[in-house]
Amino acid sequence: MKIEFKLEKNCSEPKAIIIADKMTKEISSLMQLLSNENPQGFVGYSGNDVLLLETMEIVRIYTAVGKVFAVTDENEYVLHLRLYEVEEKLSEKGFVRISNSEIINIKKTKKFDLSISGTICVHLSNGNICFVSRRYVTKIKNTLGLR
Repeated sequence: MKIEFKLEKNCSEPKAIIIADKMTKEISSLMQLLSNENPQGFVGYSGNDVLLLETMEIVRIYTAVGKVFAVTDENEYVLHLRLYEVEEKLSEKGFVRISNSEIINIKKTKKFDLSISGTICVHLSNGNICFVSRRYVTKIKNTLGLR
């Protein structure tokens, strides 16, 4: 896909024009992303590929080596956002922070193992296992309705 940017001093509102020989799913997704004031997904980077990630396909988001990663059932993508920015976008969408470096999608969990004293082990739909840090145990228990 070719992308052009033209700077015009008289322009009062940004305008995007997509020129293609047919409508595709990618073009439709791009149009939806551009038309929404507050898009429902994220732009993920994997090598030379740039993908639009739907919020509900994300299993977990975590930080490592100074980057933020979004994990789906199929792949892992780099997000060019800070974790707190991601958390703000995901508030009220079924995501919960489980540590200073990780957010999970509650709808993509298989089970919560409470057998480990003082912490919670979370089994996710893609086979990943993560742990709720002690600082967030009360928050996750409240989210799940456990007392």
